[in-house]
Amino acid sequence: MNWILNFIAKKPNSINVISSIVAIIMGLIFGLILMFIVNPGNALLGFWTILSGPFASTRDMGFMIFYSTPIILTGLSVAFAFRTGLFNIGATGQLTVGAFFGLYVGVHWTFLGPFHWLVAILAAAVGGGIWGGITGALKAYRNVNEVVSSIMLNYVSMYMVNLLILNTIYGGRSEALRPASTARLPVLFLDNIFPRSPINIGIFIALIVAAILHIILNYTTFGYELKSVGLSRDAAKYAGIKEKRSIVMSFLIAGAIAGIAGGVMYLVGDRTFRINEQLLEQGFTGIAIALLGLSSPIGVVLAGIFYGSILRGGDAAQRIFREEIINIIIAVIIYFSALSLFTKQVISGYVRKKTKKDVDFAQKEGDVG
Repeated sequence: MNWILNFIAKKPNSINVISSIVAIIMGLIFGLILMFIVNPGNALLGFWTILSGPFASTRDMGFMIFYSTPIILTGLSVAFAFRTGLFNIGATGQLTVGAFFGLYVGVHWTFLGPFHWLVAILAAAVGGGIWGGITGALKAYRNVNEVVSSIMLNYVSMYMVNLLILNTIYGGRSEALRPASTARLPVLFLDNIFPRSPINIGIFIALIVAAILHIILNYTTFGYELKSVGLSRDAAKYAGIKEKRSIVMSFLIAGAIAGIAGGVMYLVGDRTFRINEQLLEQGFTGIAIALLGLSSPIGVVLAGIFYGSILRGGDAAQRIFREEIINIIIAVIIYFSALSLFTKQVISGYVRKKTKKDVDFAQKEGDVG
């Protein structure tokens, strides 16, 4: 234990990775405990199946990546808002609006030919950005708390999109029409690596978005301004930064990313948008993934892949446990793992106390000498 604390003291940046790993281990332990409570005889087998299932074959790995992709994007949406001092709990609404924009273009704009899928993804980004921009404008110009407005807009988006689908792209049986073949995300060479899986280039889109956000937040003046407004709106205004514009831009970007997640989810051949009265869970799961990744774009990518692996492992574990039990176990693992921020604070506090104790001891020894 001491060598870990000494390592953290020498390399403070490592605390992010260590706290996330500790949180994941704690989540897995609680998941295992729950499995022992539900079915003691098969707990270890079920737990091992969840962990190893995603890597049983290249097909399973393809499913793992496919499951991870929209969650990585919604996690990036929430994380970007976090880094700029805002809480984007409206990612699910932005995803829903983005999904409709993408599907509308995917169904009707068949004249675009080989560029059809790309324009559909851009349309999804525009839809999500518009919806996120509403929250940003309310925050910037009317000082409406973004948590309250985004929660309300989540439900507005759900009912609005249901109505729009019924009037524009309804396919019967409470489902939207599927996009044209030209609007579906290309597979490229991935079907050769991960045969018989639904994987597509969505994962590359997510990685590109993560790279762009990493550059914006860490290496650009624009990113510095956004983070400055998040740290102190009044101080940023005093420094000459247009704080209202920065708030709106933060939500525009966060919303656009969530909108892309909606496009990635539904611009495929084997998934349809169903009309119902339930919010899409991917937006809320993105909050947990952003917390687990400590709002770092790279951390969110890794956390999203972890989520996809647990989800695919849960599919395999349904041979042992009922689906409802597996869903509960996955939820426990994921949301308990999201305590990485709390874990980071605990470890940081412990390291500070230990460092102070060592310094005081060294000073005492020096005085005695």
